[in-house]
Amino acid sequence: MRSAVLTTLVGSLVLFSLIAVAQDAPADLPASPSSAPAETAPIKSKPVKIYHDGSTRDIDAIGNRNVGCGRGVGNWYSLEKQIEMGRSYSHQIESSSKLITDPEVTEYINRVGQNIVRNSDALVPFTIKVVDTDDINAFALPGGFFYVDSGLILAADNEAELAGVMAHEISHVAACHAAREMSRGQLMNLASIPLIFVGGGIGYAVQSLASIAMPMGFLKFTRNFESEADFLGIQYMYRAGYDPQALTAFFEKVKTMEKHQPGTLAKAFDTHPQTPDRIEKTQQEINTLLPPEAEYKIDTSEFQDIKARLAQLENRHKIDKNHGGDGPTLRRASHGASDTGTSSGSDDDQRPTLKRRDGSTN
Repeated sequence: MRSAVLTTLVGSLVLFSLIAVAQDAPADLPASPSSAPAETAPIKSKPVKIYHDGSTRDIDAIGNRNVGCGRGVGNWYSLEKQIEMGRSYSHQIESSSKLITDPEVTEYINRVGQNIVRNSDALVPFTIKVVDTDDINAFALPGGFFYVDSGLILAADNEAELAGVMAHEISHVAACHAAREMSRGQLMNLASIPLIFVGGGIGYAVQSLASIAMPMGFLKFTRNFESEADFLGIQYMYRAGYDPQALTAFFEKVKTMEKHQPGTLAKAFDTHPQTPDRIEKTQQEINTLLPPEAEYKIDTSEFQDIKARLAQLENRHKIDKNHGGDGPTLRRASHGASDTGTSSGSDDDQRPTLKRRDGSTN
């Protein structure tokens, strides 16, 4: 009897795991583009269709849509738990990273990000900070703790490009991708737990797994989650007034930079590169889903001012580091007191002299 119960329980866990995997890809996301090479499958513009069904295609429903944060088999974590986890990991990041504290830079980046958040489906408040690093990267932790690398700001040509990358990362939080990724991983682990542990109490097993420290690798999302972040990101930047084309333009530019200067792309950012089919798919959504606007925000003088100010701060930090005393320094010989305590008035007195063994000088 007990064996039959355990077999049924394990089978249910496997089934739940498969359901969670299936839930990674929302049903209303568009189908993948043709498998034909990009050069032989040009994107065709189609008449824009307006959706009013509350789905992720319904632009007017942004802020009132369920994009993946609902509790259930696919997500075991409440918003409060996600905020708690994000705050814990933010402490670890900030204790090992150097942040930009210049008030003009931080206020501006926060303002750009919060504008996108207000035009998104995010259900948590965002805390946005700038990390002092040359990496071209941005990442968001569960619960809305968002970090933008200074290298990303300097690499962007205009405000729209910066907003596009920020919108992509904000989408990961809005869709609770980290929580859904962890839920799926825990279901997979539970399905492989030996029967003795399952028989010892499924609740205990779940509690134990939930207490395991989450590695930073949780930022490596599945291909479906990355595609969904692309899909939502262009919507959020569009609603915030930016040209959605800037997102694909920036990723194309970064790919070119990495090709000519290996190592330019941050390792964490390299885990979810914009592959050609994803770029094509994103462009297709822009052409067919988003009604064209008469005007888009591309750039502002404020962005260029902040970028110039940040570049000055970065250069100053590098100069201070190079002259900070960490390396060897060259000191001139002193012309003051000699080793015997007598003073000398000429350089000749400081030169070494040869002495014979009998004590006479040469």
